[in-house]
Amino acid sequence: MATNPGLFTEWPWKKLGNFKYLLLAPWVAHGGYLAATKGWRAADPGYLAILPSLLLRVLHNQAWITASRLQNARSRRQIVDRGIEFEQVDRERNWDDQIILSGILLYLGALYMPGGQHLPLWRADGFLLVALLHAGPVEFLYYWFHRALHHHFLYTRYHSHHHSSIVTEPITSVIHPFAELVAYEVLFAIPLIACALTGTASILAFEIYVLYIDFMNNMGHCNFELVPSWLFKWFPPLKYLMYTPSFHSLHHTQFRTNYSLFMPFYDYIYNTMDKSSDTLYEKSLKAKEETVDVVHLTHLTSLQSIYHMRPGFSEYASKPYTSKWYMRMMWPVSWLSMVLTWTYGTSFAVERNAMKKLKMQSWAIPRYSFHYGLTWEKEAINNLIEKAICEADKKGAKVVSLGLLNQAHNLNGNGELYLQKYPKLEVRLVDGTSLAAVVVVNGIPQGTDQVVLAGNISKVARAVAAALCKKNVKVVMTNKQDYHFLKPNMPEDAAENLLFSKTPTAKVWLIGEGLDASEQFKAQKGTQFIPYSQFPPKMVRKDSCTYSTTPAMAVPKTLQNVHSCENWLPRRVMSAWRIAGMVHALEGWNEHECGDIVLDMEKVWSAALLHGFRPIAQV
Repeated sequence: MATNPGLFTEWPWKKLGNFKYLLLAPWVAHGGYLAATKGWRAADPGYLAILPSLLLRVLHNQAWITASRLQNARSRRQIVDRGIEFEQVDRERNWDDQIILSGILLYLGALYMPGGQHLPLWRADGFLLVALLHAGPVEFLYYWFHRALHHHFLYTRYHSHHHSSIVTEPITSVIHPFAELVAYEVLFAIPLIACALTGTASILAFEIYVLYIDFMNNMGHCNFELVPSWLFKWFPPLKYLMYTPSFHSLHHTQFRTNYSLFMPFYDYIYNTMDKSSDTLYEKSLKAKEETVDVVHLTHLTSLQSIYHMRPGFSEYASKPYTSKWYMRMMWPVSWLSMVLTWTYGTSFAVERNAMKKLKMQSWAIPRYSFHYGLTWEKEAINNLIEKAICEADKKGAKVVSLGLLNQAHNLNGNGELYLQKYPKLEVRLVDGTSLAAVVVVNGIPQGTDQVVLAGNISKVARAVAAALCKKNVKVVMTNKQDYHFLKPNMPEDAAENLLFSKTPTAKVWLIGEGLDASEQFKAQKGTQFIPYSQFPPKMVRKDSCTYSTTPAMAVPKTLQNVHSCENWLPRRVMSAWRIAGMVHALEGWNEHECGDIVLDMEKVWSAALLHGFRPIAQV
């Protein structure tokens, strides 16, 4: 919202939420009716082309969002090296409003504008007219309108909303109050109306112009430099006809320079070009990927998780992961993305964070959770993880933390396989067992003297059981085979606190993977379930029972560029396995934590608190 909102700043359909798309329904239905009754050839092709055009614009914008966020995760050619927070994502979630507004105006024009009906597919004279009118009146009027918007009166009431984003993303380009964007629509309509009135309009000329506006808008706000220098060397006048991302980025950081729309020549004419434009452009082109201190290896979970990753749908990624019905409708795209990621031969960066002097990245192994359960995929997955570890080691990383199933015991022995293969590995491997276990232990209500341990017995489960038994808390197991497996691993002075019972009465259950629904219903009503596994339970009881999150902690404000949720966890909350890698690097510990090695849990817990990480209950 602007600093001091003026008239018509809010979008008129804001309260409709996702139902706003129904505003286009009458025209879409009308187009379908015309095609069905008159036939595709007899119906107005320009009118019918509006809906595909709008969908193409959505895909085009999403492609820019994905490309920009992937590039940001790599940090290569970055222009403004600062983080984005959830506040900006929330402010920019309505980026599709301008597409809806454009659609309404295009439909009205196709119905009522003289010369806007039954357009030919292509007319070269009309396309030339559009180009000339854009370079002349549109660019000129925009320049002075933009300067007027930076006057205190208009800036505080309207344009300050757009400039709230210092670090821009492609969709920042269309984040404006309603009245301001209506003004832009009128401005950009000048070439289209002129073509219609002169009888030179064509479908492709209109479509190319709209895509040109979207392309340049997205490029100017993508926050990484992608325009090659050879273009300007090959054709020097181009610098007056096309701006670069770094050129417009200066407008967002300096505010009083580089006002031009897409063609900088008016900034040259009126002496408002920032003097550092060329320097920043050259500097951004030469910017290399920054060094990385901590790499967290994760992977895709469900088919829909591809959209929840940070380079996916920005609004979806900014909330805890849940399966949405409308996402299931995209199953063809989901399956295609699965095939593409499966054929992709290496991990890829999906997120970049910074904390104090520490640089961190999250890399995704291009596999989904179900792949990890396939015997014939085991070798390929291990090779991908091994390749990622070696790459991180080569880049000088201090720590690689193994997230989700990348540390599965039946896959690589909690990372032990890689140490055996590379005994001289410089980077430290961390499976995060100690922090995950102590988060579970400290999450148990004070005064609890008995808990139930149920589910697959993982390394974390063993560490939790040992710690609780040492504290003289009775740990009851309901699976006899697991009980006999775990009993010899308990400290001798505390082994008596590990018990077996088919009818436990404890009101606190520690649960892991492999716990079926019938087992959960053995618990009394009002039981508190605390997961110790990487994944939340697949089924939750609907009665008075409560469920904690998977082992996780809230992150401090010093951790920057956090604007997406880690899987199902709340905002600014990260898994204990991921945080363990950060703490390991912050403390400068030299030992590995993988295989059977578990670090001192209290030492790790104290270090996490010292660096500002907090239990979720204290947030």
